[in-house]
Amino acid sequence: MLVAAYVLACVPALGIIYIGFGYLFAPAKSAATFGLRTIPTGSTAFFEIKGNRDLGTGLMLCVAMLAGSPHLVGWLLLAATVMPLCDMLIILRHKGKKAMAYGVHGATAALMAATAILFLLG
Repeated sequence: MLVAAYVLACVPALGIIYIGFGYLFAPAKSAATFGLRTIPTGSTAFFEIKGNRDLGTGLMLCVAMLAGSPHLVGWLLLAATVMPLCDMLIILRHKGKKAMAYGVHGATAALMAATAILFLLG
């Protein structure tokens, strides 16, 4: 069960690192895939900040996995679940694409929560 948890935890950790780099190096292109109907224009600073947050979050999860502390990974994953949940709610509040809100952000939060439970029970 613990091996499955580590494999599952790699998906959001590596995925969010990839997304973070996308927002840092191609913020406008990445912003268009977030799920909002309109994207703020005139500055990419917000999206670069988001990229930094995403990159750091993914790296923290990777470090915890490399440290070999399953309970720490579980608690970090559970705490980090709030980020995709909030992203989902932001998209819904701003009348964005529901498919992106639920299918990407909501599904990511569900995967992270389920994986956290595997770590905490393992």
